[in-house]
Amino acid sequence: MKALSIASTGMLAQQMNVEVISNNIANLNTTGYKRQRAEFQDLLYQNVERVGANSSDTGTVAPSGIQIGVGVKAGAVYRITEQGNLVSTDNTYDLAVNGRGFFRVQLPSGEDAFTRAGSFQLSPTGQIVTPEGFIVQPNITVPEDAVDVAINTQGEVQVKIANQVDPQIVGRFELSIFPNDAGLEGIGENLFLETPASGGANIGVPEDPGFGGIVQGFLETSNVNAVTEITSLITAQRAYEMNSKVISTADEMMNVTNNLR
Repeated sequence: MKALSIASTGMLAQQMNVEVISNNIANLNTTGYKRQRAEFQDLLYQNVERVGANSSDTGTVAPSGIQIGVGVKAGAVYRITEQGNLVSTDNTYDLAVNGRGFFRVQLPSGEDAFTRAGSFQLSPTGQIVTPEGFIVQPNITVPEDAVDVAINTQGEVQVKIANQVDPQIVGRFELSIFPNDAGLEGIGENLFLETPASGGANIGVPEDPGFGGIVQGFLETSNVNAVTEITSLITAQRAYEMNSKVISTADEMMNVTNNLR
């Protein structure tokens, strides 16, 4: 009887499904978080009677055959990169990307990472950095004597200096887009790394064709929908319970067989 092993694969699959859902719920308020979804695939089949095999010496063919599945496995956990809501913070260095694109960040190793979380700050030297102190690329430095900083939708950083009439442009943000955003590797701290699955980064300026715009004083919220996730959690729990019921039923059947005299 293969019911025990089949049901065990179902329980393991639903356990992973619950873990993915719980991670989504845990990041409900994480800036720029993109929800994940688990996908499953059926396992190989045992061919008791192969489909299309000859069923007689006169050449008749079995139209369906007999195939018995052996369970389920995880196929992928992929990221859904739809836009989150934009919420106002009125913070000068809070930036949201409205549309496609990631901010490019330089890690201490010199490697580039990418993020949608635009909760930036200033370093002691006036550089625009992430909360961890990683420099946002291209390197933009705000002068010490700046009395106001404005960032337009095209990413231009304009500062107003005391006793000067016209604002100065001290830099311009860039955005990076990928052929497959879901192929980026998450490394925590709202950062992603480029992978062969994501394709190479295409770097451009905000509001160029194919690139989103930058909104100052706003942050992008998580795209997790609490109602949808709770519904999925209930569905996964019920699927887990049904697989456990299969194991109980198989155990009872084996117990009956063992007690035959």
